[in-house]
Order: sequence, then structure tokens, then C-alpha cells
Amino acid sequence: MSKPLIGRLMLPLMLAVVLSACSASSTGSPPYIARLSKTADEPVAGGTVTYGYSSAFQGIFEPAFFEGEDDANVLEFTTEAMFTINDDLSTAPNIASWQESDDHTVFTFSIKPGVRWHNGDELTVEDWKFALETIASPDYPGSRYYSVEMIKGAEAYHLGQASEISGLKVMDPYTLRITMNSARVNLLDSLWAYPMNKRYFEGVAVKDMLDSDQVRQQPIGTGPFVVTSITPGQTVEMKRFNNYYKGEALLDGITYKVIEGKDTAALLEAGSIDIAAVPRDAYQTANQLDQVDIRNSPGLVYEYIGFKFGRWDEESGQVVMDNPKFQDKRLRKAMYYALDRQGIIDKYSYGLGTLIETPIPSSSWAKISDEEIDTYPYLPEKAKSLLDEAGYLDTDGDGFREDPDGKPFTVNYDAMSGSKTAEARTSAILQNWRDVGLNVQLNGGSLKELNSFYEAVESDDPSVELFNGVWGLASDPDPSGLWRATDAWNYPRWTSERSEELIRDGVSLKAYDKDFRKEIYYEWQKLINDEVPMIFFSERSNITAVNKRVQGVTVNALSNILDPQNWWIKEPE
Repeated sequence: MSKPLIGRLMLPLMLAVVLSACSASSTGSPPYIARLSKTADEPVAGGTVTYGYSSAFQGIFEPAFFEGEDDANVLEFTTEAMFTINDDLSTAPNIASWQESDDHTVFTFSIKPGVRWHNGDELTVEDWKFALETIASPDYPGSRYYSVEMIKGAEAYHLGQASEISGLKVMDPYTLRITMNSARVNLLDSLWAYPMNKRYFEGVAVKDMLDSDQVRQQPIGTGPFVVTSITPGQTVEMKRFNNYYKGEALLDGITYKVIEGKDTAALLEAGSIDIAAVPRDAYQTANQLDQVDIRNSPGLVYEYIGFKFGRWDEESGQVVMDNPKFQDKRLRKAMYYALDRQGIIDKYSYGLGTLIETPIPSSSWAKISDEEIDTYPYLPEKAKSLLDEAGYLDTDGDGFREDPDGKPFTVNYDAMSGSKTAEARTSAILQNWRDVGLNVQLNGGSLKELNSFYEAVESDDPSVELFNGVWGLASDPDPSGLWRATDAWNYPRWTSERSEELIRDGVSLKAYDKDFRKEIYYEWQKLINDEVPMIFFSERSNITAVNKRVQGVTVNALSNILDPQNWWIKEPE
């Protein structure tokens, strides 16, 4: 489970995700994202498909504002971006194509005429410009300013010092010229690519958009399905959009349904849902169902345990590292060595996970070899030695270490509920730390539901000190969006001058040389690996169950909702 566990919608992120920090190679066609489930049967129109998801959705159905996979899944059916992401994770034209100036700072985008919004309006570049202005607004309440900050004049507009963004120029209804502050190798990967219907939001102030009917009750997009009804936190009903610019979808509609994760296999067996991401604890049961196909693809997703180094300062829009609790790197490394990560994966996650030591996935061209970094295996004696060296000693003989000043040392730990093994798994993690003398306790005495967990983490609740989260990543290895001092999604609230410098160098003009860029990210990973701002637990796989009656479903590293207009139902003969 995760907050910004995102597919294609998170790609204009560092992250994108995210809700992104890391990626796979943008060249070639690696097998790990090969599309699956091609069918030779002739597609037929009609019928509906039920897509199950194991957490209540927030109901933020506008790309500029959504935060989690719970809402992103709906947006995959209803919205489209100006660009698309190929199976090899390269950016390609979709609604928009472009020409780039020789100095890589001016992009002239041309969009297809005749693309319609769900309310019948024609899409123009004014809608894209409006979305960019919304995100750059001083009153914007979301977390995606990073996706427009590269545009010339965006900062002045964001600070309220200008009435327009100087780098945006509408040439005609189908042509938008965007001038950037400087060349950056991943500009198109980072630029916000989702339009907002300007006329539809007329009269709604930016500060009020998040809670507006246009976002919460009657969202519209340009995708193959249109929302017809929303039962908050339970279901979203969608029907075919007859004016979809790529042609009508084959299905009559989609039902997006919230389910209990523990019931996934039973609901698949009963036919109550047709498609769902399978929780790890339901994998073995779901894999034995005759009417279900399992699609397994390594994902751009990692699980971590984050330290809280400080807080987010709203006024300055920056991380403030004012929590001294974890300032000693030896303590952080000791907590890493104390964890039997592989044992926990094997026992509580059914072996579904691969150990990682950096936030760049193993599939990425930018991933450093493990031989060049520390791998933090399970070494409790080494953990004890580091704690002794750092002055964390059991001075009163109660079995728990005091801090270097001789005061009681306790740490609050937060994790999410939702899986069958969540409690036992958390107990095992806590026991690992207690075995080396660290008094780590479950914050509040119980696990938190997903949204409550992230609300506490995002708001820097003072009781949150150590937290177990998951990040979904995007196609480019740029850590912007998650790791800079100005990134609201930098949940550990950690930064360093060297990290900031390397992140800047990784997208500079020099980074058009891929070998240079690779070396920058190697050095950044070495820094992160040594500083340990978080404990990288494992890289996850995407597991999707699809009822065999549903045809045309494909999956890749980014999403299991790809071209849903091509889905169709093959009824048993």
C-alpha cells in the first residue's frame, strides 16, 4: 500500500510520483515491461468491467490535485496527457507533438484538433496553459509546483510578482510555445502534461478548486470513459465516452469498486470483480483460481522506512531539519543492520520483494552496482557495535539503551494496516530493533489506515518519528520531487548541500551527455547510501489479477490500466 503509488499519471514528476525519483532505461525495449495478454479473437462491444481497489479513495478526480493511487486509477480511465510513455519508458507524442530549439529552452507544441472534453468542449492549448497557471498559482494547494517551475516566469507568478507566466505564449488554438528557464535534459519528463478545461472551471478560485464540484462531484476529462456517479469512498461508475478522439471504447462502462484487500481472491473467484492489484498475502490463493490470469511485472516501486529529520515550513516552502533525534549517522546505520529484511520478506511477504540499497530501481540505467555501495545485510552484532560506538548504552540494565546523555531513548514507529500479515510483520520489525537494545514502539499502539497514516506523515505530526512507507516512481531517475529541500513530498525532511548540488547537475546542460548523467546519479546514490536518510527495504513487483473473460488488458512497469478503450469481454461459449 502506498500514498503516491502512481502509474503514468505520476510521470510528470521528478517523481511521479510520483507521486518521480527514479526510472528504467529510456532506450531499447527491456523484457520486464513487455506487454502481456495479446489475443487473436475478434473484439466485440458491450458489457461492463469491475475494477477492484483495496482502499477507500479520497475522491480527488483532477490530475493537478490528486495524491494517491486510489484516485489515480479513476483518472487513468477518464483523462489523457499531452504526451504518452512508451513501453521502453521514453516520452512520445500523444495529443501533442513538439519541436525543440537548438539550445533546448524553447518548445513549440502542436495539439490535435477535434479532441473533446466530456462536456463537449473542444480541447485547445488554452486549457493546457490554464493548468500550468493553476499549478504555478500562489494559491495552489497541491504538490506539483516542481512540474511547472522550469517555465520562464513561473517563479515570479508563483510569488505573486507577475500577473502572467512570461514563458507561455498561445500562438493559435492548437499551438503553445513554452520557454524554459534553462536547458534540462528531462524537461519533457518533468513538464506538467495534463490540461484543465478552462471554461469548466470559470469562476472557481484556485484556492477553492480542490473541494469544488468540478473536482469532487462532476469531474471531466478527455479520456475514453466519463464519470456518471460517485459514491464517496466506495464506487465510481463510468460509461463509454462516445466522442473519444481515438474512437469509442468497446466496453459500455467501468465500475471502480473499493474492496477489502483480504477479500480480493474471494471476490475474484465469485466474479464480483474482474481486475485488481493482488495484495501479496492473497497472491497464492489468487494464482490458483481457474478463471483468473495473474500478470506479474517488476514495478517502479520501493518500500522504505523513513526517519523524521524535521518538518515542512509552509511559509518558506522548504524542509527544516530541526529534529536532532537521528542526527548521528551511526544510529541510522545500526538500525539498518539490525533489520532482517530478507527474512521478513520471506516470512511475511511470501518472498515477493527484492532487497535494494538506493531509491533507484534495479531496472534503471542509472542504478549503481551493489559492489560499489554498502548493502546493509542483517548483522545484529555490527548494529550493536555501532550503537556502542555512538554512545547508546544500556546504563540501567533494563535491556534498552539510553541515549549518549544517559536519558531514556525511545522511538515511535508508524506503519499501515490492510494486509493479513501487517501486524505480525510490524512486530517482527520492532523485535529486530529490540534485539539490539533499541526501544522502538508502535506509535499509538496500533497500525494506521492508509489515509490516516499519510495525513500524520505529511503534516509532520510530532509523534511520528520513524515510518514505513511506499513510493511509486516515474520513468526518469531525476530525484526532484522527493529529495530536494523544496519538495513537499520529501517526507523524511532530509536534505544536504551535496545532494542538492548533485540533483541540479543531473538535469543540467552537461547531463545531455548520458555518461556524465550516469556518473552524477552514481555519486548521488553513494551519498544516500552512506548518509542513510531512510532504510530502503525492498523493491516490489506489480501483481495484477484479470478475469479470463476480460480481453485486451495489458500491463507494464507503470500501470495495469493501459488503453482501456481496447478492453472487451469474451463470454464463455
